Amino acid sequence: MDKKQEFKSGYVALFGKPNVGKSTLLNYFLKEKLSIVSEKPQTTRDAMAGIFTDDNHQIIFVDTPGVHCPKSKLGEYMLKSAIAAQKDADELIVIVDAFDGITAQDKQVFELVKERYAEKIKYSWAALLINKIDMVSKEKLFPLLDLCRKELNVNEYIPVSAKTGENLDFVFDKIKQMLPIGPQYYPCDQLSDKNERYIVAELIREEALNLYQQEIPHSIAVEINEFKERANRKIFIQATIFLERPSQKMILIGRNGRMLKKTGSLARQQIEKFLGKEVYLELWVKVYPKWRKDEEFLKRLGYKKKY
Repeated sequence: MDKKQEFKSGYVALFGKPNVGKSTLLNYFLKEKLSIVSEKPQTTRDAMAGIFTDDNHQIIFVDTPGVHCPKSKLGEYMLKSAIAAQKDADELIVIVDAFDGITAQDKQVFELVKERYAEKIKYSWAALLINKIDMVSKEKLFPLLDLCRKELNVNEYIPVSAKTGENLDFVFDKIKQMLPIGPQYYPCDQLSDKNERYIVAELIREEALNLYQQEIPHSIAVEINEFKERANRKIFIQATIFLERPSQKMILIGRNGRMLKKTGSLARQQIEKFLGKEVYLELWVKVYPKWRKDEEFLKRLGYKKKY
């Protein structure tokens, strides 16, 4: 009789500069739309765990905010959240952009990883993924691989594409293989460490990010005011979208409220897919000047000092 395989578990941090594909990778590994995705930099604001569990493994993927130079209290929180997740991880996935090459922001990421190595705390496995290889030629890719090897010493350097899935199944199998033996941290059916209200707020913010231009995205915050199931089993959700300036409010609402209705319609569709139930979504828009610098308001939104 074969000996029963020992259970393996661990935290796997997805770490890199903004807009490098961390959230897309998380969604691919989980085969679920959990983390919001946008072409706008700094879309992810808080470290969020996505949980994969099978009979012998539990992988807690941690999607982290992009490493950047913060310009507000929110930015400071985002950076601390990313660094803490990276330092506490059992395995590390560093991601760079094949199209951009190695930038100053990537070197900042590498230095943060080297700080943990300097403390002589080893990951059970660490890899550097060169993402978006579907956007570059092999002639550009090979020199970039050599440069990555010189910049950061990890176990493997793997070209991937989050868009096409190239090499991601290999990465996933390697993550499972190299997990340390450990307990099951979460129930089998739990997908994230965040609750439904948090993810719904993020889905609303995602649609707003994708609909509006550069003036608005970083100023958007979403707060869920009501979330309850009614007698007809339809979920009633009331949410407030906060912006920093009256001019942004006018743009977001649009002429005769058309843009806000579009945001609500698209967000409702995503929320219904996530919850598996019909949803009635009511959106309000308010101006809160300089909310990104207001510590009390950030706490109210859930960005609490944990680090």
